[in-house]
Amino acid sequence: MTFRVESPMDNSATAGGPPLDTLLLRTFLEIVDSGSFATAAERLALTPSAVSGHLRRLEQVTGATLLARTTRRFELTPAGDTLYAYGRNILDLEREARAKLRGASLRGRLRIGASEDFASAWLPQVLQRFRQWHPEATVELKVGITATLLREQARGRLDLVFGKQCSRVEGDGLLLWEEPLVWVFAAEQPLPINGPLPLAVFPEPCVYRESAVTALGRADRTWRIVFESSSMAGCLSAARAGFAITIISDSQRGEGLRVLSGEEGLPELPAARFYAFVRKGNPVSAALIEAARRAGQKRFNL
Repeated sequence: MTFRVESPMDNSATAGGPPLDTLLLRTFLEIVDSGSFATAAERLALTPSAVSGHLRRLEQVTGATLLARTTRRFELTPAGDTLYAYGRNILDLEREARAKLRGASLRGRLRIGASEDFASAWLPQVLQRFRQWHPEATVELKVGITATLLREQARGRLDLVFGKQCSRVEGDGLLLWEEPLVWVFAAEQPLPINGPLPLAVFPEPCVYRESAVTALGRADRTWRIVFESSSMAGCLSAARAGFAITIISDSQRGEGLRVLSGEEGLPELPAARFYAFVRKGNPVSAALIEAARRAGQKRFNL
């Protein structure tokens, strides 16, 4: 399938050139999403030279340089950034059109569990995209701590779990993306300097709590838990009020909070890794996982 993108106000040679080939667009988006020509080649079942050739052809068709490359990395040019946004919409429309023409909209019920940070920051956009593709599928959601949700899944009560870990997971976990963990505190208040560091944390078991305690122990920094809540909103409220410091993934940051740095005596934290855990694969869960993976990659340019 090809799309011709023309402007009625522009009669230049570029505007009247060859149509945009979705194969080339898909390769370009995969390069950007994966952050690597080699990884894009692996995901697309192509050779690295074929991936490079697709990019060259797309740059010839568009008449623009799409990626600014150095010896170790690349960045989107302004033209590349524009084409990425349009290309994502074009491929989404293509996928939707094919599904409609085949009458292949997925049906069925999917029982999912999600950690609160995933549910609050990521799930809305994931479900929005999923709903556009598969309006006849039904989703049931349970929000909780990852370890608890995985136990529910093992009992057969959940089909799919979106959760977080701070270490690599072997086996059934599919890594979607990773992002920094950060210490946060009230934006307009000074950090307490006397006595143990006041912490707001989730109840055990919690990978954020474990990571914070381990990091502080290694740094020989004294601490005490002054606020405990099973709700992310509760911990964030405690931090905004200047009552305690809490630990969140970078995507959870919002107004009224500031990130604490090493200059303030806070040790470095590990990355938070977001995974999809599937009990039994099916087309509905596969589609939702793909929507989640795309959302994370778009945010962090993975």
